[in-house]
Amino acid sequence: MAKTKVELIENFLVVWNPAEGSKLYKKGFYGKPLGIPKPKIPQFDVPLLLDLMEGLYLVEKGKITIHEGAEKRRVGLKNLRQKARQLYDEFDEKYTVYRDLRNSGLIVTPGIKFGCDFAVYKYGPGVEHAPYMVSVKQAGSDISATEIVKAGRLATTVRKRFIIAMPDLEAEKPKYLIFKWFKA
Repeated sequence: MAKTKVELIENFLVVWNPAEGSKLYKKGFYGKPLGIPKPKIPQFDVPLLLDLMEGLYLVEKGKITIHEGAEKRRVGLKNLRQKARQLYDEFDEKYTVYRDLRNSGLIVTPGIKFGCDFAVYKYGPGVEHAPYMVSVKQAGSDISATEIVKAGRLATTVRKRFIIAMPDLEAEKPKYLIFKWFKA
């Protein structure tokens, strides 16, 4: 199967061919169709926007190739990773978690609207509400009881499980702390 051609523009990746973009979206809910906040069907006639984390993952999986500029220079993994590190705080840690969740068959989207790093789905956005909200923390970093309670209350309010992911860059397998809230 031919790799999908993607263009790097600033900090975004664009799949200009709507048919190719629809295929990527359909395969794993990658990206966001331009101007369609919550697509109901996986077929659309607009370009697909990918973020750099998704793009890096798809390049690693051999699904896309990335080009930039009028001369269509190929963007390699090293350059894409470097650009992502400038855009995301603690990119390597977050990407380790993103890749692990994706490799486990889960759908991972940005979790900014929930105040966390990722919203995670079993089946996909539009099919279900994300059952998990994931915050990435380095092992040994401080997290207060107040922060845990705030995150837990938010998760409960939006009917999600709150998870702290602690990546191990050496082992490339994060550890996960899943919080379950109950009434006493």
